[in-house]
Amino acid sequence: MGIFEILLLAVGLAMDAFAVSICKGLAVKKLSIKEILICGIWFGSFQGLMPFIGFLLGSGFEKWIRIVAPWVAFILLTLIGVNMIREAFSEEEEETSAGLDVKTMFIMAVATSIDALAVGITFVAIPVQILDMGKIANTALASGIIAVVTFLISCIGVKIGNLFGTRYKAGSEVMGGTILVFIGLNTLLDALDTSGAMNNSDVIFGMLIPLVGTVAGAAFVYAKKPLTDSFRTVMAGASAGIMFSISVWGMIEPAIGSLDGHGIREIGPIIGFFCLGVVLLYVLDHVVPHTHAFVEITEGPESGLKTETKMMLAELIHHVPEGIALGAVYAAHFMKTEWISVSMALILAVAIAVQNFPEALFVSLPAREKGTGVGKAFFFGVVSGVTVPLLAVITLLALLLFPAVMPYVMAMAGGAIIFTTVEEMPLMTAGKENDTGAISFVICFALMMLMIFAG
Repeated sequence: MGIFEILLLAVGLAMDAFAVSICKGLAVKKLSIKEILICGIWFGSFQGLMPFIGFLLGSGFEKWIRIVAPWVAFILLTLIGVNMIREAFSEEEEETSAGLDVKTMFIMAVATSIDALAVGITFVAIPVQILDMGKIANTALASGIIAVVTFLISCIGVKIGNLFGTRYKAGSEVMGGTILVFIGLNTLLDALDTSGAMNNSDVIFGMLIPLVGTVAGAAFVYAKKPLTDSFRTVMAGASAGIMFSISVWGMIEPAIGSLDGHGIREIGPIIGFFCLGVVLLYVLDHVVPHTHAFVEITEGPESGLKTETKMMLAELIHHVPEGIALGAVYAAHFMKTEWISVSMALILAVAIAVQNFPEALFVSLPAREKGTGVGKAFFFGVVSGVTVPLLAVITLLALLLFPAVMPYVMAMAGGAIIFTTVEEMPLMTAGKENDTGAISFVICFALMMLMIFAG
């Protein structure tokens, strides 16, 4: 692991401490620097100490761990991350006692840093390499970085809790859990990639970019400003234009360009997988209960789920082809294929982030308008975009193992994107003048086309 992965790991591990710090801040009536430092030092110290202890314990089993190293790291980090996401959905409330005595803080610090102990064992499997020095020294440095990051985040959490209460708690746990699961999946890529293309941070950085757009869109709910019909129409048109351009020029055109010929024998399978992508989204639309935002059209089987949950599920479904597309393009990038430009992966990641902004916003704002708490509405918006990075890594992993199917996976992603875009766009502008949406669509389609071919 390099410095970038350690920083991401530190942020992910710190989310438990952040959530508890918020609760501590909520319970403190008059906050001072002393209370902030108490939480920061306790949580930061234990979060930094536990990984180093885990590393020392794991070193005794180094030979055994190295045999199954990637899978050990993947399982441990995934379990930790999934548990954090599960806790975010839990209705149980954290203890909000303002107790900052040694006994209370010791128990809380240990409880929030147990996950870091397991992470320390993975440092044996996936060695830390920050500076040119020994393994123990690098691990100690990484533990120190985790301690400092946790200290800062905990201090911020106490302040936020004191100012705003627990409304950020659920979203922070989802983000932290997602980051840990994501890094766990990345360890498998490091082991299975024989080309050496994965020996940098491109995959983590690039595939987390779409999640940045999702978080930004979901955070718009805190502005507490109503979403005008004209703005919604422009955003819907822009999102559709980006997705159509990605599908045509970023997926289908390169897939066809990879073929040796353009006869029916070569094009036929591409068309077949394009249709398979449509079928995939059609099936998901009919087996997953979901509600389209604003128009309140519900599809899928009947269920007792709340409306805001079904709106979140609608976006989770629609992000499936985006995740597959991103993973496919990164696979092509790492394999240095001649039919995908070297800049395509980053362009696609940024484009998906841009269009994820309105899609997360279209989950959070309607949820808030229906009476959902601001923090919970933010939480649903963040979760709606988790599909993209996770499916991107899974797709990349699959294509590294079976590179011959890459053009067909890209065609399938293109078909799925077109289906979901055509389905969603009329619903977002139903009953309204749509010239502005159409113009927004054309402009963004052309801009994406320019970026793809100029890049």
